[in-house]
Amino acid sequence: MVLIMNQILLIEDEEAIRIGLKYCLEQEKFAVYESENGSKSLEILKENNNNIDLILLDINLPDINGFDLFEQIKKYNIPTIFLTANDLEVSIVKGLDMGAYDYITKPFKTRELISRINSVIRISKKSNDNLIKIDNLIIDLNQAKVLKNNKDVFLTALEYKILLILATNPNIVFSRDQILANIWDVNEEYVNDNTLTVYIKRIREKIEDDINNPKIVKTVRGLGYKVEI
Repeated sequence: MVLIMNQILLIEDEEAIRIGLKYCLEQEKFAVYESENGSKSLEILKENNNNIDLILLDINLPDINGFDLFEQIKKYNIPTIFLTANDLEVSIVKGLDMGAYDYITKPFKTRELISRINSVIRISKKSNDNLIKIDNLIIDLNQAKVLKNNKDVFLTALEYKILLILATNPNIVFSRDQILANIWDVNEEYVNDNTLTVYIKRIREKIEDDINNPKIVKTVRGLGYKVEI
């Protein structure tokens, strides 16, 4: 049986605190990415955002204010706990109003921190059961909506259905015939092969950063399409 660890990004500029926290978290079977500043944190998130379950974020960082960094990392929709010596009420309210799950002030008790981390991860995973995250894209199955960088993306019913076929079966290649066999247009008329090409192009125009180098809906030459996670 393979144990799947919850993974945490720890953003803390004070080395002694960072080392101590990392040790405590690893003793509780968390995998820890660590960063001492904003720029390194953004690099880690760019490469590993789909793996990270929670972010612990200090406010006083050497290159950026933690609140400003939080505005940049919110697009990844990863639950975040502010962990800081700043105990001013106005800062606590600001952090929670911005969308943080919790705000913990230093000094703190390790057991309390672990308990609150577990609580946030548990709540987050329950609320995310019907969300599909792919890079900077979120598909909300409950509301049948798509968001890119937390902004609504308008897809037609058929575009959404095509994307859903691929996204709910990540890393599986679907031939064009397999996709066509599962879709009908709004008038329940069969969609032909040429029309499918147009729909794939439209989907990419709406969800990809670069339609000439798609990162989400990929073409597998000679076979079909897949969503890669």
